Amino acid sequence: MSTLSRAQDILGDLIRFPTISVDSNLQMIEYLKQTLTVAGAEVMIQSDPTGTKANLWATLGPKLDGGIVLSGHTDVVPVADQDWTEDPFEMSLRDGRLYGRGTCDMKGFIACCLALLEKVEADTLQRPLHFAFTYDEETGCLGAQSLVEELRSFPLKPAICIIGEPTGMRVIEGHKGCCEYTTHFTGLEGHGSAPDAGLNAVEYAVKYVSHLLEVREGLKARAPENGRFDPPWTTLNIGGLHGGVAHNVIPGKAHVEWEFRPVQNSDYDYVTGEVRRYVQETLLPEMQKNWPDANIVTETIGEVAGLEPMDTNEARDLVLALTGENDVDVVAFATEGGLFQSIGMDVVVCGPGYIAQAHKPDEYVELSQLAECLDMLDGIAARLAS
Repeated sequence: MSTLSRAQDILGDLIRFPTISVDSNLQMIEYLKQTLTVAGAEVMIQSDPTGTKANLWATLGPKLDGGIVLSGHTDVVPVADQDWTEDPFEMSLRDGRLYGRGTCDMKGFIACCLALLEKVEADTLQRPLHFAFTYDEETGCLGAQSLVEELRSFPLKPAICIIGEPTGMRVIEGHKGCCEYTTHFTGLEGHGSAPDAGLNAVEYAVKYVSHLLEVREGLKARAPENGRFDPPWTTLNIGGLHGGVAHNVIPGKAHVEWEFRPVQNSDYDYVTGEVRRYVQETLLPEMQKNWPDANIVTETIGEVAGLEPMDTNEARDLVLALTGENDVDVVAFATEGGLFQSIGMDVVVCGPGYIAQAHKPDEYVELSQLAECLDMLDGIAARLAS
């Protein structure tokens, strides 16, 4: 069986695990653990606080400093309310494309990593090959944040990390950060016929959203000169506004889901500072003037650092050499790359599939993309054995 055929079979197995972020990924983690253990890897499982999800860290080869990390996330986005042609958790092949939830984002890369194992003998490696497979990347990179904290204390330090997010096998050396929040508003319920007798949480949530939109406009003027991102400024998005129970009830609860994606650290300070100041100096005092127990609380879902392009980047240079690419780029979407960079690794993002297919119904990855990825991974294995 060819390595590509093996990767296709593995991908079919992985797609059958419905690892939507709100659900457990433990069955898939057990599958990965067994496959890696059979190949001779030393495997560590790191559970989340609930015990329903886990990260996997594995090492193949000698216990030395350096080596290369192949990293991917096991979770996928929901399929609810999406119009799929076929069962999203049963992979199908049509016209050279493999369809199913996660084929592109990013179980295709993980399948290639596992298929590589059949061609690598642990005792031939001169430097270690590491595998990092995480939970809850889609909901704030929660798994990677926990894993990186544990790796920080490890005595042996990997040198390079390759994040296999779908880039069409282009070499990506930088991306924006991703900061996600839910802001909760507490007012006072009452009858809709007497609005002054209550405190409308939805109305204050709307004022909060209006201020966020003002901050968003201000970010455009802060775009760095010669910025390489598209768009070149920090973006801010309102993901949802929820509240109320009936037409004739003053809503006592509301919440706003929002995020921003900083292109520079100073924009993080700008956004959080502007929002905090507005809440503390204007919005909350206005609410509490009408009802002393009113409150606004912002819940941090995830704050993930961007991947900063570096003049010296061994990961970038290696992948350029292996893929034959001449150019590097940056992207607007976030990955776990900035987290691995924060503990001293050189990081690059390069993987099969295209982000345009991610998160959509009838998500797919092309077989030709998997083949290109396998060629790159073959080259990595050869470098580690030399």
